[in-house]
Amino acid sequence: MPTGVLVLIGFGLLLLAGLGLTLPLVINQAIDTPVSPTGLLWMLLIAYLVFTLTLVFQRKQAAWNLSIGMATLVVPLTLILWQYASALGALFGVVLGVLLVLALRGPRVRTWFSQP
Repeated sequence: MPTGVLVLIGFGLLLLAGLGLTLPLVINQAIDTPVSPTGLLWMLLIAYLVFTLTLVFQRKQAAWNLSIGMATLVVPLTLILWQYASALGALFGVVLGVLLVLALRGPRVRTWFSQP
C-alpha cells in the first residue's frame, strides 16, 4: 500500500472519529427537531467517508475521484481550526491539506486504484 493511500486512510479515520465525538450534539438537536440541517450534514459526511474508505480498501477505480473529494474536506477543517485554535490551527490545516494533495499525486497511488 503506497504512503499516499495510508495518509488518506488516516485522514478519513481521523474525520470519522471527529464526527463520532461530536455526534452527541447532533443527537441533542434531534430531540427538539427530528430533521435538522446539522444532522443531515453529519449523516451525509459519515456515509461519504465510509463509502470512500470502503472503495479505497477495495482498490476500486472510482475511489480515486472520491479520495480527491475527501482531500478537499481539509478546507472546512482548516476554517474550523482557525476559528478555535487561531493561526496555529490554520497553519496545521494548511500543512495537512498540502500533505494530502502531494501524497495523492504520486504515480504509485494512481496505480493502486486498479480494480474496475
